[in-house]
Amino acid sequence: MRPVHTALAVLVTAVWGFNFVVIEIGLGHFPPLLLSALRFLVAALPAVFFVGRPKVPWKWIVGVGVALGIAKFGLLFTGMAAGMPAGLSSLVLQIQAVFTAVLAALVLRERPGPLRLLGMGVALAGIVVAAVDEGTSGPVVGFALVVAAAACWGVSNVLTRKAAPPDALNFTVWVCTVPVLPLFGLSLLWEGPERDLAALRALDWSGVAVIGYVAWVSTVFGFGAWGYLLRRYPASAVAPFSLLVPVFGMSSAALVLGEGVSGARWPAAALLVGGVGLTSLAPARAKTRTTGLSPTAPPEAAPRACQVMEK
Repeated sequence: MRPVHTALAVLVTAVWGFNFVVIEIGLGHFPPLLLSALRFLVAALPAVFFVGRPKVPWKWIVGVGVALGIAKFGLLFTGMAAGMPAGLSSLVLQIQAVFTAVLAALVLRERPGPLRLLGMGVALAGIVVAAVDEGTSGPVVGFALVVAAAACWGVSNVLTRKAAPPDALNFTVWVCTVPVLPLFGLSLLWEGPERDLAALRALDWSGVAVIGYVAWVSTVFGFGAWGYLLRRYPASAVAPFSLLVPVFGMSSAALVLGEGVSGARWPAAALLVGGVGLTSLAPARAKTRTTGLSPTAPPEAAPRACQVMEK
């Protein structure tokens, strides 16, 4: 990659890593489901009027919108609101690569090779270390919700792979339209209209900045830049940069939020990042008749982009 494009890839991962800090700040202004609804509303509008009509069947847009927008982000924001630290959330969420590999083997019949199986085992060992550490020092419920969010992310990755969108930005913008009304409805039912109205009435420039960052900087800029890189370079050259996200997430959380990092969290991070790297980069042996892909082909650019665009 050219140096300027390498710098752009690092910038995007820094934006996504810092996004967890911004979410943590945003949860001080809004209930979690309301914040997630506002994020997708602002990300979808007015972009939906400029990207053209959907280029894949609506069943895939709705499926990914439910799995990624409603389930994954609803669980992630709720888990962080329950006390899951921003830095640790950025790390644990990367276990989505293991869920994606398992679901791809079951649904797409992409048989994992020895290297991918090794990576899955190493990543799971990292999750076990982090879970033991969190179980003795942090909110177990919040940790479980973030792991569940990673599982839902894996579902959305497989659905995106099945959809095979020809235009990743068009697909993402339309996916962002799906969760808006359901998340607003869930927020009214679960968090209550009084709490939502109080948060909206107290909206200040800090709250506006949070919504602007998670919607436009993290989603629109981050995904647009990542998609640009994926159009110029092979996914195998771009995807490894996503492993920097928890590095930026944990370091920015420590610097901005003052989050401490326990001694056990460092080996957990090393195991998880190393395992995710092996899982993500090792080729899967897919059956051509089932997936329509070459047995040795890497994941398509659009699904790769979707795996990392919603940080």
